[in-house]
Amino acid sequence: MTNFSAWKPCATGVGLVVVVIASMTTIQAQKIGDPPDAKNMRLVGFSDLQARSAYQPTIHKQGDRYIAYVGHHGASYVPKPLNAVSGQPEFNGTSVVDVTNPAQPRYLAHIPGAEGGPESGGAQMTRICEGKSLPRGDANAVYLLRSFGRVAHEIWNVADPARPKLVTRIGGDYKDTHKSWWECDTGIGFVVSGVPIWRGHRMLEVYDLGDPSKPVKIRDFGLPGHQPGATGPVPSDLHGPISTGPQGNRLYLAYGPLNDGIFQILDREKLLTGPKEPTSENLRYPEVSRLDMSPLHGAHTSFPLLQMPLSEFAKSRVGAVRDFVMIVSEATGRTNGCQETHHWCGSPTSASSRSR
Repeated sequence: MTNFSAWKPCATGVGLVVVVIASMTTIQAQKIGDPPDAKNMRLVGFSDLQARSAYQPTIHKQGDRYIAYVGHHGASYVPKPLNAVSGQPEFNGTSVVDVTNPAQPRYLAHIPGAEGGPESGGAQMTRICEGKSLPRGDANAVYLLRSFGRVAHEIWNVADPARPKLVTRIGGDYKDTHKSWWECDTGIGFVVSGVPIWRGHRMLEVYDLGDPSKPVKIRDFGLPGHQPGATGPVPSDLHGPISTGPQGNRLYLAYGPLNDGIFQILDREKLLTGPKEPTSENLRYPEVSRLDMSPLHGAHTSFPLLQMPLSEFAKSRVGAVRDFVMIVSEATGRTNGCQETHHWCGSPTSASSRSR
């Protein structure tokens, strides 16, 4: 694993290469009656998910079965779509689908989410950890970590995926939630929350979820300017973290999915053990590097692509294997008719950093 501890953003050089790509592409609009258009893939099976709008799915192998846990936006056309399994109308939440036979997905259960529309309700995010993998989990349990609308996170036991059982709820008064990360081997959860006294709507809470029934708060974290009592402009909100665990000792964070994007790399150990009082100095302490992007680009997801062999440099003395981070921006016309900043598409924009 490459050590990024001395790396700072720089306009030229080699090392960590950050590639920024807008998520919109120019495509031909399909017309009703047109044949399906696909490349390197084909449709095998289909589930209508009870006509609930899907966001993040997680597919997990449980015994000899593969189970899909699908997060949903809040309902948009009726407040409570019908759950055909239970016969009850329910707020959009989490669909549980057996996809062992991908040609015939079997809908097992729906876990209701929070009341509200597409962004305020539902349960958009899902993460799964086996109890036997966690430091202090029930060895017979399988745990689902999910957001609950904008106000909370929940952990469910889905060992029997057709009969989920609530284990615990975290929060309940957040401003917002989003895309969290859970290390199954250490139990550390990096959850995106909107703690009421913090200035941003989304920042980072770090929890020890090694025993999912007894979450232990480790700290709050955000960018300088997010913290209580700060003044001046509030930085972009956190969209999601990705951890490389104790082995890689890095946490990659993306802020501002639509524009004013910020990409940040943290020293994981310093984040967990460093000073926790939310002063600007303490918030900068675990930071390895930070890239403030163009106001025209957001940072929806920062995905590390580490130790990538490059065939064109295979014979080079150095640089044949490199570390990349893919930063994907977001643009959407779902709610405001494409009035966000128009992202430039085509050739990726890239920035590099090198060791001083």
